[in-house]
Amino acid sequence: MIEILNQALVSGVLRPLDVHFAHIVAGDDEPELQLAAACLSAEAGAGHVCLLLEQLLPENLFNGRQPELAMAAWQAAGSLDLARWQQRLVASAAVSDGNRATPMVLQQHRLYLQRMWQSEGEVAAFMGSNSVPQVVDETQLRTILDQLFGEAANEPDWQKIAAAVAATRRIAVISGGPGTGKTTTVAKLLAALVQLGGDTRLRIQLAAPTGKAAARLTESLSIASRQLPLTPEQRGLFPVEAATLHRLLGAQPNSQRMRYHRGNPLHLDVLVVDEASMVDLPMMARLIAALPPGARVIFLGDRDQLASVEAGAVLGDICRFAEQGYSSSRAAQLARLTGYPLQGQAAEIGAAVRDSLCLLRKSYRFDANSGIGQLALAVNAGDRQQVMAVLNGHYEDVAGYPLAENEDYPQLLAACVEGYRDYLRLVAAGADATTILESFGRFQVLCALREGPFGVAGLNERIETGLQRANLIRRSPGPAGRWYLGRPVMIGRNDSALGLFNGDIGIALPGEGGDLRVHFQLPDGSIKSVQPSRLPAHETAYAMTVHKSQGSEFEHTLLVLPHHFLPVLTRELVYTAITRARKRLSLYATEPVLLAAIRTPTQRRSGLVERLQA
Repeated sequence: MIEILNQALVSGVLRPLDVHFAHIVAGDDEPELQLAAACLSAEAGAGHVCLLLEQLLPENLFNGRQPELAMAAWQAAGSLDLARWQQRLVASAAVSDGNRATPMVLQQHRLYLQRMWQSEGEVAAFMGSNSVPQVVDETQLRTILDQLFGEAANEPDWQKIAAAVAATRRIAVISGGPGTGKTTTVAKLLAALVQLGGDTRLRIQLAAPTGKAAARLTESLSIASRQLPLTPEQRGLFPVEAATLHRLLGAQPNSQRMRYHRGNPLHLDVLVVDEASMVDLPMMARLIAALPPGARVIFLGDRDQLASVEAGAVLGDICRFAEQGYSSSRAAQLARLTGYPLQGQAAEIGAAVRDSLCLLRKSYRFDANSGIGQLALAVNAGDRQQVMAVLNGHYEDVAGYPLAENEDYPQLLAACVEGYRDYLRLVAAGADATTILESFGRFQVLCALREGPFGVAGLNERIETGLQRANLIRRSPGPAGRWYLGRPVMIGRNDSALGLFNGDIGIALPGEGGDLRVHFQLPDGSIKSVQPSRLPAHETAYAMTVHKSQGSEFEHTLLVLPHHFLPVLTRELVYTAITRARKRLSLYATEPVLLAAIRTPTQRRSGLVERLQA
């Protein structure tokens, strides 16, 4: 079996880590266990929480890649059907049902790594505890909600309903697309909680997965809260800065350990987590473990966006229960609190978590005249015909460009150079760091890939060459030219000692002494500068992956898709990229590749939905 796994390694369907894990947990006399362990490790690397046993059958093995090698591996494992796979795994000392510590856990037809099984169980238990309502004075809450949102009109105000959901549950999940008012909703919700608390001084904390998302949450919540009818004392309870999740939990340098955990919980009463779609399963479990008993937590996000880079799609899995509707008693309560009649379902039909969810359904940013909004809706619905109709229509904010012929690529590069011209002019004019960073953030090139001419590495290199030719940057030849005035970089690894985190953007500008330093804008708006030599892992940031762009918005987004279809191209990736654009979207792609991506929804295998249902 090891020889076959090594062939799978050479062919790219397995990683060295996967084969090494198989070596550790199974001997050469257990070929079936070696194959299952290698495939489970590979699934975890691809973002899945578990391995479905049916994936160990020859037609599904290695996800349909290398069918001859898959057949050879299956035969070497004993040509097992599903029943015999179950029997062999149950009999192994390396597998348990979770009642004892083993490298792998088997539950029904799902095989987990021990830590993934444990994390999923912790999240399911926490979210399943939603059935315990918060005791509130409904008359007082109805009065407060009417003051903040207005009295009920003809059309349901889903923001008001979401606030009512969160005010009456310890745990709440609010999902909505761009422009649906998630931040406005949470600002009014926090105002309601402060007013309900009376003389109690609530400790409120804001958090997001990345520095950029934290900065945006800080800014948008500050703007929204200034519009609210609060006393100076009440306004003083509002948090002034959001933290990254790593900073909130006290991430330790070069360690997986966190300062805050079950034995040392966070000091807060209310936690708001924005961009929750980006939170992977292990991080969600760590966050839940660090919450003090009785603390409220409100998750905000867009369930249709890309899931986290790491394992799991926690927000997406949880939000599936929104389709079940509220229970009858919950619908009646929300109707009393908001004035909007809601249709309830029998309690036995759905899971308890459904009563803590709310989907915001109206976009205040994109209307029927917005090509960006119409394109996002069409992509989300998988409507390929409507996608092409929007791109070929007469919307001023959306433009589609071919990327098939040789002359198309130079046109793409010219558009990239033009997009970055304004901020580099400010650099040359000696503008301040805040102005330059703000200007840089108005335009962004997004890619699906990391390598190649259509990926981050290839495009960054070619954009730099184009900017040099346009005399917008001055790079010296050789390694010394890596740093130059105006170079934008993105941090790739958290460094809590420096206060820099994965996803933070900085620009190389002169320091006070004239030496080159990289300037970053912190969530509170202040500027921090760091010597280039002190930076943690980083890369040039003219082009970034769509994954890295989550939590950010740009006035003009330019999306580049490769000219051949690859499995990484999914509906959620295209939707996420489109919704990064506020005012203008330029899409460079061939029609076949774009349409293939739209008909390929992301799949993240997990057992969270079933565990919540149970």
